[in-house]
Amino acid sequence: MANSKPQAAKMSRTKKIIWILMAVVILAILVIAGYFIKKLIETHYYYCTRSAKFIPLAKSCDGHADCYDAEDEAYCTSEFKANSTFPVRLISAASVLQVFNGKTWRTVCNDDWTAQHTETACKQLGYTKSPTSKSVDVSTLQYSLKTGPFAAVWSGSGSTPVHQATTDRNSSVCRTGSVVSLKCSDCGQVNSVDRIVGGVDAHIEDYPWQVSLHNGGHRCGGSLVSARWIVTAAHCFTNNKEVSRWTVMSGETFMSAFGTSSVDKIIIHDQYNTDTNDYDLAMMRLSSPISVGDKRKPVCLPPKDLPLPYKAPVVVTGWGLLRENGKTATRLQMANIEIISRNTCSGIYGSSLSQRMICAGILAGGVDSCQGDSGGPLVYLSSSSQWNLVGVVSWGDGCARQNRPGVYSNVDDMLNWIYTVIEKNS
Repeated sequence: MANSKPQAAKMSRTKKIIWILMAVVILAILVIAGYFIKKLIETHYYYCTRSAKFIPLAKSCDGHADCYDAEDEAYCTSEFKANSTFPVRLISAASVLQVFNGKTWRTVCNDDWTAQHTETACKQLGYTKSPTSKSVDVSTLQYSLKTGPFAAVWSGSGSTPVHQATTDRNSSVCRTGSVVSLKCSDCGQVNSVDRIVGGVDAHIEDYPWQVSLHNGGHRCGGSLVSARWIVTAAHCFTNNKEVSRWTVMSGETFMSAFGTSSVDKIIIHDQYNTDTNDYDLAMMRLSSPISVGDKRKPVCLPPKDLPLPYKAPVVVTGWGLLRENGKTATRLQMANIEIISRNTCSGIYGSSLSQRMICAGILAGGVDSCQGDSGGPLVYLSSSSQWNLVGVVSWGDGCARQNRPGVYSNVDDMLNWIYTVIEKNS
């Protein structure tokens, strides 16, 4: 008769393995269920850690303390008012340097300009990588810049903030007959490759400044303008003011939870109007700088008065709806559209169109930004082969409707605010 003990032992081991597997499965189910329950609770409630209680999410960041020690009001979006004129700027397609002396803007002569001045001026303007300068003959400038007024740096002032290192030129000309033009970084440059002709699929390598703002999933788009700063739309945060709930996905073509960064500040334009969408601009500061590379690279902030003629070709990108009332894109999308003249757009939207807004699209319809693209970039390729952020997706009448172009926040009109926010919060 065969010995039954080994067979019984084998059966016992099998039962143990089955029980262990069942326990692992149950534990996994509990962990997954706990994760989704946590997410569901977080969607509707804010947890006060110090007083160990939940409050309705709408009560956090509402201006009233509902948690012990006002914990629910500690990390909220904030408004910022630019009380003064940022004293340094670039202007025109030539990116000519100007400084503000408290009364007027003065174009900086190339007289006694050094590489140290270039580095100092570019640091004042934000994102800097291998800054360079060149001289531009005054005679080639647009008419409004040809006659000055001018300013020049004084010798040995290379490390002094450039607006403090200049003195007014009493004469109407520069000694060298030329002014300074700056290129502060490799912003807005990509290794362009051919993609699907006429297609809408995009690759993050072609638009590496594009980011996705997450709050329980994709909510809005945004644009890297430095390794730590993002420009987006103020309306994205109307009902989502708790900073810790926001993360930023960058460097990804397909929507995912990878490549996310935490955020430590969200700053809203102080004049933003929720009813009219005027001044629809906001900035987010990442908790730490991202690593700049082929998939993550800032777009250029445009020089003041960058020529943007009627029907200028521009590109809008994002993960918004593929069509009005349709599905959200899982892959980054792009659309080639064009600038619509202010007169044409005013005839469509009337008094709803402010100076802080520009229009872009195709009047025949069929191509446009849509819900979920909010806050994302409208970019223009300048003559210097750099992509410039000229607009931020703001609002519109539906998506891709005939004679209803998209409306974008006008970056040119709010450059002073952007530069001041970066300077005061860096």
